[in-house]
Amino acid sequence: MKPDMELTKAEEQIMQILWEIEKGFVKEILDHFEDPKPAYTTVATFMKILGKKGYVSYKLYGNAYQFYPLVSKEEYSKTHVNSIFKRYFKNSVKDVVSFFTDNNKVSVNDIDNAIKLLNEIKNKKK
Repeated sequence: MKPDMELTKAEEQIMQILWEIEKGFVKEILDHFEDPKPAYTTVATFMKILGKKGYVSYKLYGNAYQFYPLVSKEEYSKTHVNSIFKRYFKNSVKDVVSFFTDNNKVSVNDIDNAIKLLNEIKNKKK
């Protein structure tokens, strides 16, 4: 399943926790937040929203819901990065590289490693 809606920062924070613990009740998810922790009801509300968006489902144990992800972290990351790549960089690797180098976010060592990786990819495609 590939939900087409992007996550808000708060939703993504909850999903990061759920991906890490694989499944959990609201209390268990809440335990993984740093202080100050959000309210129990806030996390429960976000779990309902994430369910409606197609990112999570649950198993019912009595009156407690144990949530689990329907979308893997890798699948979400791939979709999210591709979306950013398309929207902000017009699918241009050159624009991405320029962005990071122009803003001093990349060291010379990072550039060398990127060149090495690109050469390996290039050689595999030949």
